[in-house]
Amino acid sequence: MRVTAAQISCVLGDRAANLRKVRDFASRAKRSGAELIVFPEMIDTGYSMPTIKEYAASWKEGAVPELQKIAKELVLGIVCGISDRDGESIYNAQVFVDANGKIIAKYRKTHLVTATPLDERSCFSPGHEFISHRWGEFNIGLTICYDLRFPEVCRTLAVGHNVNAFVTSSAWPSVRVGHLQVLARSRAIENQCYLILANRVGTDDGVTFCGSSAIIDPSGAILAAASVDREELLEAEISKDVINAVRTQIAVFAHRRPDLY
Repeated sequence: MRVTAAQISCVLGDRAANLRKVRDFASRAKRSGAELIVFPEMIDTGYSMPTIKEYAASWKEGAVPELQKIAKELVLGIVCGISDRDGESIYNAQVFVDANGKIIAKYRKTHLVTATPLDERSCFSPGHEFISHRWGEFNIGLTICYDLRFPEVCRTLAVGHNVNAFVTSSAWPSVRVGHLQVLARSRAIENQCYLILANRVGTDDGVTFCGSSAIIDPSGAILAAASVDREELLEAEISKDVINAVRTQIAVFAHRRPDLY
């Protein structure tokens, strides 16, 4: 299956402009033969806590209806990081829309970052469950940015949900670009899963994002990698046969000792 990751910048508070860019990158992905495209974190509002507080919308009123329209028109699966206003709470969320324009999965970020200069707790409520969904031969686990620092997230998805591909929507800052690159490969290697990372570029409220989006195979090989500062569309083929080969060669799941963990 051909998959893509869109490394994009965003315009703070301009949902319409950001969705036009989503449509452009999704159209490019479709022309390349892709069946799935992954977008970064909080692409509807941009990544700024004051802006998110002002512009975050419910899924019936915000970006989701347009994402459904784009997916249906292009016959393309879309995973996208967006705002999710629910009553008095705002969530940092991912939506997974299938090629018919149907919402098939929704994830609310479970780990809120508090590393300087960011504190998501001032804006977001945390989610309380991990989410996966079947997509062809793949069982895809949803993750957002800071989740990569918690190996329990991907391990729970791999063991408890039988996930074999992770999708990560991210707005990771340049100051810790080395961490992102190591953590993304680590989550793929230790779980023998594909990892499709779509990270932001550009600067929001003084925070510059580090790009470095990547598509990584279950052995940790980087199938496609982006720059640290330019908008790009990454493309790669992923295969269930590769997953099976890696897991046969080193049977880490059979060798686990849950009695000791």
